[in-house]
This record gives sequence, C-alpha cells and structure tokens, in this order.
Amino acid sequence: MKDSRFYGNGLPYRRPANLKGSLIVIEGTDHVGRSTQVEMLKPWLEVEGYGVVSTRWTRSALLYETIAEAKAGNRLNATTFALLYAADFADRLENEIIPALRAGLVVLADRYMYTAWARNKLMGADPTWSRALFGFALVPDLVLYLKVDVSSLIPRALEGKGMDYWESGMNLAYGADLFDSFCNYQRRLIREFNALAREFNFTTIDARKPPEYIQNKLRQHIGNFLRQRKSAGQAQPQAVAANGVGGAVVEAAAVHATEASVEPAMVPDLDAAKVQVAK
Repeated sequence: MKDSRFYGNGLPYRRPANLKGSLIVIEGTDHVGRSTQVEMLKPWLEVEGYGVVSTRWTRSALLYETIAEAKAGNRLNATTFALLYAADFADRLENEIIPALRAGLVVLADRYMYTAWARNKLMGADPTWSRALFGFALVPDLVLYLKVDVSSLIPRALEGKGMDYWESGMNLAYGADLFDSFCNYQRRLIREFNALAREFNFTTIDARKPPEYIQNKLRQHIGNFLRQRKSAGQAQPQAVAANGVGGAVVEAAAVHATEASVEPAMVPDLDAAKVQVAK
C-alpha cells in the first residue's frame, strides 16, 4: 500500500516514522529571492521558539562538487541533469530533511522537486518519467511560491550575480544572445511553475513586491500554519534558548528532547541535524 507521505513509493530502505517536524518549501524561479527570504525566516522562527534547519537545492555533501563540475562543462543533457538533481535531493532527504523532521525541527527547503520537474520538462525530459524519478520525495506540509514575471525578474538578475548559461537556457537555444535567451527561458519556466502551483495548490505570494513585503507574507503564512498545527495537537518541540541561532538552536532542541524523555530513537536524528547545520 502506498504511503501517503510520499509522492510515489518513498525510500524503500528507510521508512520514516514519527516525523514530528514541519517541512516548509519556498519555491520560485531563479533570482526571485528565495535564499534571501529563507535566511531572514530562520532567525525569526528561532526567536519564536522553533529549532530550524535549512536545505538548498544541489547542496548535498555527496553531489555538490560533482554537479558544479558537470554544469561548468555546459554539456549536460536532460537525462543526466535530471539524475544528478534526483541524486542530490535523495541524499539531502535521507541525511538532512528526515533526521531533522524526526527531531521535531522546522525544515526550510530552498526549492524542492518542483524545480526539477519544471526544468526537466523544458529540457525535453518526459514529464511522467521525471515525476516518477522523484517518487521518493516527502509531501511538504506547506509550499510557498514566490510568483514573479520576467519584466520584474530582469533588473534583479542584472543587479545580482547576473545571467548565467543555465539560468538563461542557453543550452536550449531560446535566443540569439544571453539576454534574449534568459527572457524566453524564464518566461517558459515561470509558466511551468504557475501550472505546478495550480496543480499542487501552492500558497502564492506576489514576489514583484519589495523584500520586506514578501518576508511579512511568508511569516504570516508560516505562523498561521504552525499555530494551526499546534492547536491540532501537533506542536513542535520548543527550543530552550530562543536567542541562539544555527547549531545553538539544534543543541537547545536536543536538550529539550532529552529532558522531556523523548524516545531514544530521536537522539541520532538530532545528532545528524546538528552535523548538517554545522556544515
């Protein structure tokens, strides 16, 4: 029988139990400001008393360097791209996300497999195959989608790190130069994200607004979700020291779990979460 916590068959070698934490995903296209918003959310949640860890796309300890080297060659086809994304995600799910959730922490995911589905489709990968490839993924508790249009995205890209080869879809020849390709590729990518938002009922936030507005909206939605979960009897373990950040908050959650006589099986997961935060 299919486990409803997963999109597909899950991880056959690791059936997670007692996932007490909350998995919150921030989605959106390139240059929309996801990472900045996640970094602003973490200290706010910690002050609210939650232990927090964050995880970023293509940042697994196992695959990070491999993906960076592969992308540097500008020669990845759709299948290779999809498989590298899936391997990175599986490694982070097993070694970061699930341990943190079992430890009762809030996990902020900067992108999720929706990014892969959108990009893979534009690269020509079969959508059915692409979705099945990520069947091991946990269903998030909340997905917040930062929606933007290309005209608002262009100045952010130019003022930030610029337009690169992959974010501009140069491998797909969407334009005669980097700028034209960026506009055409991102327009198509945003269209795919919008379709996914409708299909999976994302909570949509207008990312054309200033960063402060976006952050306030994110806090509003996340705060409402966590309060509703708490009122439903699924409260997160509170961090003992609200003024700590990063590893200090995970330490506080570990102390709280120990003092509350939580089952011993949680201890390794807290240790694993501490290791990931320290990296």
